[in-house]
Amino acid sequence: MTDYLFDPAPPVSLPLSGTTVRYPVTRIFCVGRNYAAHAAEMGVEVDHEAPFYFTKTPAHLVESGTTLAYPPGTAKLHHEMELAFVIGAPVFRADRDRAGAAIHAYATALDMTRRDLQDEAKDRRRPWDTGKDFEGSVVLSSLVPATVFTPGDQRIRLTVNGQGRQEGRLSDMIHDCNGIVAHLSTLYHLAPGDLVLTGTPEGVGPVVAGDRITGQIEGLPDVRLAYSAG
Repeated sequence: MTDYLFDPAPPVSLPLSGTTVRYPVTRIFCVGRNYAAHAAEMGVEVDHEAPFYFTKTPAHLVESGTTLAYPPGTAKLHHEMELAFVIGAPVFRADRDRAGAAIHAYATALDMTRRDLQDEAKDRRRPWDTGKDFEGSVVLSSLVPATVFTPGDQRIRLTVNGQGRQEGRLSDMIHDCNGIVAHLSTLYHLAPGDLVLTGTPEGVGPVVAGDRITGQIEGLPDVRLAYSAG
């Protein structure tokens, strides 16, 4: 029996819709600038040849329906609404067909961003970690099996306090899910436990204490997040 200096944290996991089974999350990959209109509103160009990635810490994941305190160190917290998926089988250097077969389930997700810290990091040519990876920075709905949901032209949208902010179609993605897995599998040995966020459409913007966020993708559960007013 191993003696630890302190008790290890329980595994981070997500519920699989309609079951009592939970999916343990061990790594989180996020695709950047995967919608042309969002890249344009950020004042940057997109790479149509290959996606690029940043990562988030699994311990920073929270489930839909959570109420959080406004995060420290920022005065410019932004919402980013995304489609997410999880890997269900080992995959390495896969073609598109094998890549698609490795996707186990899909979910709606929020990539919360401390935009002021991210912008400062960009200006200084530093990593984005403090802007992108912080407590509560990734929020997910329950997972829907790939046997039930297939990404296509479904609408993706986000509201803050009932007011529309983001609107698009999954078909607007520059790199689709199969292509993302195929490319990512040239860089990593992907395996069950890997979670991927696929990028956000245009309309990202600020949230403040007291705001309530709802993200929707047709055919998937909503993702909901609130920030306490105090």
